Amino acid sequence: MSSHLSPRNAKDQPRTRKSSTDSSPAKPSQTSRSLKHERVSRLDSSGAYDREAYDARRENRMAARKKAEEEAGCTDYKKMYEEALSTNERLKSRLQGSKQELVLVQTQLERVTQRKITMTERSNERSMLETEKRETRVLQKKISDMEDEVKVQTELKNENQRLKDENGALIRVISKLSK
Repeated sequence: MSSHLSPRNAKDQPRTRKSSTDSSPAKPSQTSRSLKHERVSRLDSSGAYDREAYDARRENRMAARKKAEEEAGCTDYKKMYEEALSTNERLKSRLQGSKQELVLVQTQLERVTQRKITMTERSNERSMLETEKRETRVLQKKISDMEDEVKVQTELKNENQRLKDENGALIRVISKLSK
């Protein structure tokens, strides 16, 4: 294969657009002028490249390129559709997994809430029991204090009665002595 670019190789090369800063429009580059001249000289020569054969080959290349682009475009759309389907399926499975995880978390939350309520009830029961125990102790202490007071009162009544009896006896003795 020669190092010169044939029309076939030139079409396979990617086209690059030169910016206005790369070269001035009034003065085309030396290589582009020589390539154009070479192409024109090949077309004008009476060799293997005559105008009709060149046009036919060019049309065939263009048709093949369009067909390849259409097939690539269809394949790309099909591929994009398949990718979208697989992405949707993947996302659906992730969503399903997330829903299952949500259900698990909700059940765990419900259990924890129930435990907390139970613990709170137990704590309330304990605190109520402790409060009742304290109240019972206080009441028992009051009862024992009142029992002590009743004993003291009974003793005082007995003492008071004894003193009254003595006082009455003394009054009788004094009244007998004073007569």
